[in-house]
Formats: sequence, structure tokens, C-alpha cells
Amino acid sequence: MAMGHPRFDPRQQQRGFQTRVNHRIRVPEVRVIGADGGMLGVLQTHDALRMAQELGLDLVEVDPKTDPPVCKILDFGKYKYEEKKKQAQARRKQAVVEIKEVKLRPKTDDHDIAFKVKASRRFLEAGHKVKFTVRFRGREITHPEKAHEQLDVILKQLEDIANIETRPMMEARAMSLVVAPKPAVMQRVAQQRAALEKARQLAEKEGRPLPPEPSSATLPEDEDDDDDDDDDDDEASP
Repeated sequence: MAMGHPRFDPRQQQRGFQTRVNHRIRVPEVRVIGADGGMLGVLQTHDALRMAQELGLDLVEVDPKTDPPVCKILDFGKYKYEEKKKQAQARRKQAVVEIKEVKLRPKTDDHDIAFKVKASRRFLEAGHKVKFTVRFRGREITHPEKAHEQLDVILKQLEDIANIETRPMMEARAMSLVVAPKPAVMQRVAQQRAALEKARQLAEKEGRPLPPEPSSATLPEDEDDDDDDDDDDDEASP
């Protein structure tokens, strides 16, 4: 009878690589590192496992790619905790750049523009890019120069900390512009992240509460209650 293909198990992709511990280590022999960090040489796996159990510890495969694999005698619970802590530190050190969108309308007044420029400045100072989108309704699309004027005003107020990444362009019934923090701003953000990580490590070592993660500004959604009236006017006009 023909052999069928093995059944696909989607959980295999979700699990990914898992560290083999104790009886899950199936190879006949392993190169062992003792609990004190000293090399114990190549041992039969069952002997290495017995040594770990006698110490109340675990046999953990730390390098599966060598021949034979390298295993270490240690406390696996503590090992997992330390690995998670290292991964969290690495994530915090990464400069994650997001694109924050700021929405406007051609009729957005000067006060609202000033408020959104202030919030955009906080986005940029946090190391994020900002996309300004001016949305047109009805007959507004026949006057794109109004959107250009708004974006020019915004750029002048942000020119000290931002560079233009994508110049104003039309996207359907909207005009968009993308700006990015200047290199000096990104360097300052990297320094702030490094200082915060150092403070977190010191606080953790001393048992003090960890300093909070920096938060960036948020913008309320645009109020479009009067947009329907604009559209009705367009439909009613000859």
C-alpha cells in the first residue's frame, strides 16, 4: 500500500524551536558543561542526565548544531527566566520606528493645526515618522492648493527636527506628506533608550520599581460631523 504524506500539523510552525531538556535529549552522547562552567567532556547522555539529577538540576541542550551536541547542567527554570530577560532587554534597545498618521481637512483651522503640529513634534522627538493626510470632501478636491498651504505651514514649524521623506502627493481623494526625524534627533533617542535601559537594570538589581517606558503623544480622531452637510450641498448644487 502506498505511503501517504504525513499529516500537516499547524502547531509545529507555532511552536518553533524548543530547547531540549533532560529526557527530550535523544542523542546517545553529549559534550557536557558542568554546573560550575567547567568542561566535563563527551559523556553518554544517560550518564550526564544522572549527574544532573544527583545535583537537583537539569541537563539542557545549549548548542544542538555541534557533533555531539553541547549540553549544560543547570537550573532550567532560572535559565528560561534569564533568557526572557535578555530578549526583553534586546527589544527595548531596538529603535522601533513607527509611522504616525495625522489627519487634516482643508478647512482645519489654525488652532487645530497648531495642536496637531505640537503632537507631531512629540512623535518625531520619540523617533517616529509622521504622515500628514489632508482629506478632501466634495468640491474641496478642486482646490488642492489649500492642502499645499497647510502642509507648507506645518513643514516650516517642524523643519528644525524633521526632514521630508515623501513630498506631497495625491492618493485618491487625499494629499499626503511623510516626514522623518533628523539624524540628530534619532541619535538623541538612541541615547535616551540606552540611559533608560541602564536605569532599568540598576533598579532591577536594587529591587526598586522599574522606571516607566516612554510614551508618545496621541491624537483624537477628527470630528467629521459636518462632512455630511458638505456632501449634501454638493449633491444639491447644479
